[in-house]
Amino acid sequence: MFGLHYRLERKAIGLVVAIILVASVGGLMEIAPLFTIQDTVEKAADMRLYTPLELAGRNIYIREGCYACHSQMIRTLQDEVERYGQYSLAVESKYDHPMLWGSKRTGPDLARIGGKYSNEWHVAHLNDPRAVVPQSVMPSYHWLSTTELRTDDLSLHLEAQREVGVPYTADMIAHAREDAYGQAQPDSSLVDGVTARYGAATNVQAFTDPSGPLTEMDALVAYLQVLGKLTNASKSPVNGPDAGDEP
Repeated sequence: MFGLHYRLERKAIGLVVAIILVASVGGLMEIAPLFTIQDTVEKAADMRLYTPLELAGRNIYIREGCYACHSQMIRTLQDEVERYGQYSLAVESKYDHPMLWGSKRTGPDLARIGGKYSNEWHVAHLNDPRAVVPQSVMPSYHWLSTTELRTDDLSLHLEAQREVGVPYTADMIAHAREDAYGQAQPDSSLVDGVTARYGAATNVQAFTDPSGPLTEMDALVAYLQVLGKLTNASKSPVNGPDAGDEP
């Protein structure tokens, strides 16, 4: 084999042809699955969109580099399923732009972290990780509790998501700011609008102090609490292309 390689190195045209051939095979292996994507990606009739508050929290999650230490994709290996829960389905990342599957796990996988801990736990953990998990190496994000969330540009974020295929409606975009406040204030008159636009399953809670301003901590906790909760497709007994179509 090395003899063939050495001979190719002496012939520029032959080497170029060989490189193109090898690159073509690799490219084909990456592209081929896209031709059958409609048959391999599960369907989920109950799949819902990120609310403006959750989307803002996702942006903060990306901004702070949380994805560098936490993956959001549980593999089909038995030990991963036993530790983190049901393996991840492609449809669960349907509206993720960009996707945050990752492979680095300095911290645990977060694909199914939603609902596992209380809002108070998340706030305490983000403010002082070692006060909750003594062996944690995660840095503190205490400033999120005192940094007011910017809401005047939320409609622009929803519009950007719509440009890449996320089906946000004009009504959702127009009321993005109000819906962000409404989701974090369960006693507010804005709640009805949030649930009307995003569904009764929307996680409407006081994520931090409801009497204070809407903060980046509210947004990040709202996002963490919805991970793994956008659809029930993973709980279907048959996780095939039609999974989630049946109630």
